Amino acid sequence: MINIRTRLLRYAAPLLIASAALQAPARAEEIAVTQWGQSLYGAPFAVGMEKGLFKKAGIDITGIIGSAGGGTTVRNILANATPYGEVALPAALAAARQGLDLVIVNVGTRTVAESTLVTMPNSDVKTIADVVDKKVAITSPKSSSEMIFLMELKAKGIDAGKVTRVAAGGYPPALTMLEQGAVSAAALIEPLSIIRKDRYRTVAAAKDILPPMTTSVGITTRDFARSNGDKLRAIIAGRRAAVEAIYANPDETAAILQKMWNFDAAISKEAVHNMIAPKMWSLGDFNRAELDRTAEGLKLIGELKEDVDWNKLVDQSFLPKDLQGKL
Repeated sequence: MINIRTRLLRYAAPLLIASAALQAPARAEEIAVTQWGQSLYGAPFAVGMEKGLFKKAGIDITGIIGSAGGGTTVRNILANATPYGEVALPAALAAARQGLDLVIVNVGTRTVAESTLVTMPNSDVKTIADVVDKKVAITSPKSSSEMIFLMELKAKGIDAGKVTRVAAGGYPPALTMLEQGAVSAAALIEPLSIIRKDRYRTVAAAKDILPPMTTSVGITTRDFARSNGDKLRAIIAGRRAAVEAIYANPDETAAILQKMWNFDAAISKEAVHNMIAPKMWSLGDFNRAELDRTAEGLKLIGELKEDVDWNKLVDQSFLPKDLQGKL
């Protein structure tokens, strides 16, 4: 005969298990973010982790897988146990063209305001028009540095065929070429431009020439999106809260980046404040005009031949309702 104690345990067991499940902390997750700790793309994730905003949204992000960007970041994302991450939009589009099963679920950043064109202090290059018939260093062919430079030339009505672009292999090598007189100007990006601002003179700032455009996006696999919608919503909600925190308190954000990324305090503060006015970090919502501007830039460097069907690549269902809109 089953005694009363056994019966009570039998009936109580499911309740105890359910209670334990409700009280259990969210499983620790790692995601991938392009150029983590090197550029400002990942600032919302640093702020969100430091302030517990992802936990509050329902997911415990404890680590970030960094990479140099491009296809490497996409591969890291798709191979990860939690296949979500933020990658440059051109890299996401390239991966989609290669047939990889990915979907874009939110916007990350929406400006190229961190990009500049610099020269030596004593150079006769005063404006971007002065680079005609001269050599300009970019990082590599079909890179974002080349795309932005060509978009700037087009915006100013300058024939790109009259400017020789030299692939330096990176921003520091481009500056070396500039210092050695091999080129007349070089593409540069923050925070390197802040670190070395006393050594060069700014010829053109992208924020003064180019309008907002989508520069990075959150991606995942379609399979993960179908089966882990709640996780995606929690990530996007936590990131949104972090972006709102950045705009509300840039100095606190700078302090977090200084601590988490070992940034110099003054450089961190200047870099963050420089991106507040141009609204670098998106809450996550999509803007068709800003998507198309990036696509037009990719056409200039030969990375795109046709218009992008954004409705095939974008899934807005994981965004908060107030951020969803028509593409």
